[in-house]
Amino acid sequence: MDILNIVLMIVVGLLVFGVVIFVHELGHFLVAKWSGIKVKEFAIGMGPTLIKFGKKETKYALRLLPIGGFVSMEGEDEESDDARSFQKAPIWKRILVTISGAIMNLLLGFLALVVMVTFTQNRSIDGNIDVIATRQVAQVISTSSGLQVGDTIEKINGRQVFTIADLNYEFARTKNGTFDILVKRDGKDVLLENVTFDTKIAYDKETGEPIIDAATGKPFEYLDMGVVIVGVPKSFLSVMESAFNNTLSYSRLIYLSLFDLITGRVAINQLSGPVGIISEIGKALSIGWQSVVQMLALISINLGIVNMLPLPALDGGRTVLLIVEAIRRKPLKQKYEIIINVAGFVLLIGLMVVVSFSDIQKLIMA
Repeated sequence: MDILNIVLMIVVGLLVFGVVIFVHELGHFLVAKWSGIKVKEFAIGMGPTLIKFGKKETKYALRLLPIGGFVSMEGEDEESDDARSFQKAPIWKRILVTISGAIMNLLLGFLALVVMVTFTQNRSIDGNIDVIATRQVAQVISTSSGLQVGDTIEKINGRQVFTIADLNYEFARTKNGTFDILVKRDGKDVLLENVTFDTKIAYDKETGEPIIDAATGKPFEYLDMGVVIVGVPKSFLSVMESAFNNTLSYSRLIYLSLFDLITGRVAINQLSGPVGIISEIGKALSIGWQSVVQMLALISINLGIVNMLPLPALDGGRTVLLIVEAIRRKPLKQKYEIIINVAGFVLLIGLMVVVSFSDIQKLIMA
């Protein structure tokens, strides 16, 4: 990779991060302003300030390190007697302010997927219509699976299928190579048990050579369902439905990945931090701008979902504390809340350092 491509990769990666973070913080900012809470600073980035402007109560800043951002509100992390402080706002408004960043990220991810679905080219069997792939079988090539023309794939191994990508993920995740597939056939649910698929070797489209799996050093193999999937013509409704289903699919993928990490199915060195994500954005850039938009959608949805986990320093953890306050009818002492959030922040930074170190090692060894 030449220096120009590396610079382009970094610039595009930082732009994607910047957009995702800006939209997240914009959600907090807009809802805080709407709620009448005093906002002291709206910042993109962390560390020393590069640019700061604004003559009224709110200052706007661009900071040196492109690894985050924040909205600083009066009384959010300190004692304040100001009538417009965060702590003086009604509990429901504080909850809305806290969750608004994640909601904005999910909305951004959905809109990015609308763009991706709209401009991604797929062809129907006759090759003439720009279509969106569905979950319905149009043609059966191999009858070994038990799938029939007209079947709509509903679940695989008990897990709901939103998109065809869900099938591919389940294929990769299942170790024994057998699947239980629930289909809708003639209006009825039909369960196909212990289904197996043929294994095929993946070939590079340009060179015709087998694609080598970096983990094993052997040709990469994939499971072939032996069917052709129905494609529907693009329309406003079909694009919206596909983008919505992809948003659901990406959201669940994040939770499944976290579960696999906790249970040891996936090693921690498989996680990617900012360095690894920028590298992946660079790979997506080499494929086309649609892939970059898809990465933006995945990163934005990822941030929205992960940020709402009930962990200290994350918006999800803050939301839990607010819900507890609503139930108790009195807030947790602010000094304890600050200790909890600082401890969580330190652990989060520590995890980021470990993951980034692993990302750098992967780049060096690649």
